Amino acid sequence: MAEVSWRRHVISLADFTIADYELVLQTALSFREVLSRRNKKVPTLQGKVVANLFFESSTRTRNSFELAAKRLSADTLNFSPGTSSLSKGETILDTARTFLAMGTDIMVIRHQAAGVPTAIARDMDLLGGKVAVLNAGDGKHEHPSQALLDLLTLCTYLNPSNPTAKEMKGKKVAIVGDILHSRVARSNLWSLVTTGADVHLVAPPTLLPVEFAEYGVKIHHTLGNALEDADFVMTLRLQTERMGQFLIPSLREYHAQFGITRDRLAKCAPNVQVLHPGPVNRGVEISSDLMDDPRLSLIEKQVTNGVAIRMSLLYLLGSSGSDKV
Repeated sequence: MAEVSWRRHVISLADFTIADYELVLQTALSFREVLSRRNKKVPTLQGKVVANLFFESSTRTRNSFELAAKRLSADTLNFSPGTSSLSKGETILDTARTFLAMGTDIMVIRHQAAGVPTAIARDMDLLGGKVAVLNAGDGKHEHPSQALLDLLTLCTYLNPSNPTAKEMKGKKVAIVGDILHSRVARSNLWSLVTTGADVHLVAPPTLLPVEFAEYGVKIHHTLGNALEDADFVMTLRLQTERMGQFLIPSLREYHAQFGITRDRLAKCAPNVQVLHPGPVNRGVEISSDLMDDPRLSLIEKQVTNGVAIRMSLLYLLGSSGSDKV
């Protein structure tokens, strides 16, 4: 397997450059071609061990990473907190060290608290190993692979034959929903701003603090101007499990004011497309008929692109000889 010079870990997109985005996208495109073949498996990471340490429940992300690792011929280890030694008092770092001792090369970490992947990456580095850590979502911090698959989906829509990160320059993207609790939004902000998109955030004031303007984006508390001439509308799930009381009056009222419907897209650019990272609360963040309309929705393509992007990240981390973190 050819060695590439890249970073050791992917914890955040905050320090990603245009060159980083292009490398991930172009690598993902090559794997997307592999996934279209009859034999969808390549020996790229044969002999490597990928451990999926999901301390927080997940369906799409976990299965996508597991499938990506298997498509690359890696051996996979899966961790479930309910049946682990955590229930006996073992610490998270001790759990990670156990997987290190079993020969793990890449750890894919998901945790409900921000900072856990960073702590594990730091511990692995102190132990002197060459374990790569990939953040699969931590608290209200980031979810890098979701933002990268979103970027691939957007760029492929804009230029199906040769998508690059440069396609996003000047494109208006409206992100609507529970931005306060969204790690997806935070990672997308880094990727979209870096690639030159015109980003507009819209949500009730309780779900969109003005501090988000520090990302270099525009803040709205009504849909009106946010949707006007938008090329893409990205809706986010209301994370009611993370909310305190009184952040929104009711789900019905939220949909009445901020739900994305076919009628509301009339304000957008003529070929507007809608995205959602899932899982979707149908009839709350987005109407069911809109979500299922292939002429307007890129949601299914997001799921498909997720496997290619995660293959790309696993390959780049698994074959990197760089000490850059």
